[in-house]
Amino acid sequence: MNGLKPIKIPSAKEKVASELRKAILSRKMKEGEILSLDSVATQLNVSITPVREAFQILARDGLIKLRQNKGAIVLGITDTYIREHYQLRAILESACAGLAAEEGVDISGIRDSYEESKAVENGDYSQYASQNREFHSEIWAAAGNKKMENMIAELWNGLSMGNMVTEQEYAKISIEEHGRIMDAIAAGDGERAKKEMYAHIMRSRDDMLTYYQ
Repeated sequence: MNGLKPIKIPSAKEKVASELRKAILSRKMKEGEILSLDSVATQLNVSITPVREAFQILARDGLIKLRQNKGAIVLGITDTYIREHYQLRAILESACAGLAAEEGVDISGIRDSYEESKAVENGDYSQYASQNREFHSEIWAAAGNKKMENMIAELWNGLSMGNMVTEQEYAKISIEEHGRIMDAIAAGDGERAKKEMYAHIMRSRDDMLTYYQ
């Protein structure tokens, strides 16, 4: 069978880093909380290795402090950290959107992912977190810069729902914004694609900041 493209699945370490980052940024994991390799691995149903690798990513990012042979401790999070995190993501992801809009780039994966994600508008919101990441990751890949793709993947923190909206409301807003990004990329309008992606990430930042108000 021809024409099939591999599904872009995040690595185990990226999945673990994403789950931990989201929990820390949303304050489900509090400052001073001790994280053990075994406990996190058990809760996320993964082996120790990706947890250890994810700890390295989050320690480098200043979210946790590694403890020799004892896992890690969660560090304090401020609204400044949130703003800087999302600003970095917005810069990188908007650059990817601009590159994806260039002439000759294969955007079929982006389009397919967007069309599939719209199925949640019929009421099935349980899979939107993975569909959301798939749409973004297709754009990173289409940009053709592997180093930037890897950097963004390690920064990913899942749905930035905040505490003001339901999963259903979040998905509807996100899909609408994805539609504007998709339209700009399909039109080959790099500047508009960058602008729409930047606004999309900044809206996510504002949602996440509701935990700190």
